[in-house]
Amino acid sequence: MNNTLTDSIQDYLKTIYVLTVEGEEASTTALAGQLGVAPASVTGMLQKLASLQPPLVLYQKHQGARLTPEGERAALEVLRHHRLLEAFLVESLGYSWDTVHEEACKLEHVISEEFEQRIAESLGHPERDPHGAPIPSSELVMPASSNTLLSSLRAGQEAIIQWIRCEDAALLRHLENLGVVPGARVSATGYSPFDENLTIQVEGQSPIVVGQAVTSQVFVELIQGE
Repeated sequence: MNNTLTDSIQDYLKTIYVLTVEGEEASTTALAGQLGVAPASVTGMLQKLASLQPPLVLYQKHQGARLTPEGERAALEVLRHHRLLEAFLVESLGYSWDTVHEEACKLEHVISEEFEQRIAESLGHPERDPHGAPIPSSELVMPASSNTLLSSLRAGQEAIIQWIRCEDAALLRHLENLGVVPGARVSATGYSPFDENLTIQVEGQSPIVVGQAVTSQVFVELIQGE
């Protein structure tokens, strides 16, 4: 980890990366909401990151922020720490998947590269964290991952749940109770265009109706006709 970057800068870079890789704009408003800070503070930080040598972001007012190659590399490094830590906490220390996010946020800034390497080796170099999110490689390359949301499924389509981007502990527990977890096979059996509720059936379970609060947080890989 680049020790010249503060925890706050690392958090900004990580958040910009996650927003943009999921197809959203890293606007001042979006960053303020994700990071829990005032929009004016976001603007000041983005201007600072854009003025560094080399710059870590490209920023123009009203056009959001984009990472430079240097900024993306730093973001991938902190994401690798975070997701490896989540996997370690679940697989080696017995944490549940709904309790690891905050712990990983605290630790991601301070672990050494040697400790990161030892975690990866002890876990067999995992490619995904407990929520199914891809873990950047040691070379800081992000594995390919689906960007198809569960909300896009329509009746007759089937998919495998790939990853859950939610960090809310209560919602994660709810999803686990529904069987909506990475690796589960689901089929869509109905859709209501008026309220955007989706009826799905997790393999081996009864059909359930889920709304946007769930379907917008779940990435899936479509199953083509078998």
